[in-house]
Amino acid sequence: MNKPAALPEFQRYQFAFTAHIRDPKAHPRPAGVEARRMKVYNELLFNNIEGFLLACFPVLRQVLGVRKWAKLVRAFFGTHRSRTPYFRQIPDEFVQFLQNEWTAPEGYPPYLLALAHYEWIELVLSVSTRVADRDVDASGDLLDGVPLLNPVLANLRYDWPVQRIAPRRTIQPAETFLLVFRAAEDKVQFSEINAFTARLLVFLEPGTLSGRAALQMIAAESRHPDPALVIQSGGALLDDLRARGAILGIRADY
Repeated sequence: MNKPAALPEFQRYQFAFTAHIRDPKAHPRPAGVEARRMKVYNELLFNNIEGFLLACFPVLRQVLGVRKWAKLVRAFFGTHRSRTPYFRQIPDEFVQFLQNEWTAPEGYPPYLLALAHYEWIELVLSVSTRVADRDVDASGDLLDGVPLLNPVLANLRYDWPVQRIAPRRTIQPAETFLLVFRAAEDKVQFSEINAFTARLLVFLEPGTLSGRAALQMIAAESRHPDPALVIQSGGALLDDLRARGAILGIRADY
């Protein structure tokens, strides 16, 4: 890592020291530092970063195996510039790295980013501080009222069945919709949903449409021959989503 010579000596030394820690193969050990001591720094910092990632991405680690996982973590550690000082957000930075900076070498699975995002979203929702910003009528009519979604919820679409990925399991691409939300006792729940449910959640997310209006829009959009049936089945779906905790109730101010 080349830095302007005008920098004070101690800063040039710091840059050289940290560059070697990030990538010992590409940057020589700074003069005057004992190799044994430098190795301690290298291993300590790398292992700390890897530990935070292992806690969030256990399936990804299992799927990749020891060598590919280590190369991936080393690439992240060596090249990514984090935008946060918080250890808890290291997995966030890792996902950004995979999305924007890393090109998968040959031999890495094509679903790697999707799997990482799927594992990461559980952490995101588990630490979220979002709360409902409107008064809720928990027992209100979900068809005629305006349903309020759980504020700690993600309506996800992937090109792979990420929830089925496991070591030594063959996976084929498939459009997959997943509903993830934090329910009672702060437990994050995952469930596979269909395109109908995913679309309904998109319409309900702003908190401005009644359940009936959202279902009518879906019926019109899909040109369903029996809109009444869409509303009937959709009403039952709304009740089920409320029972599970994905819908809190209806807006009390409507």
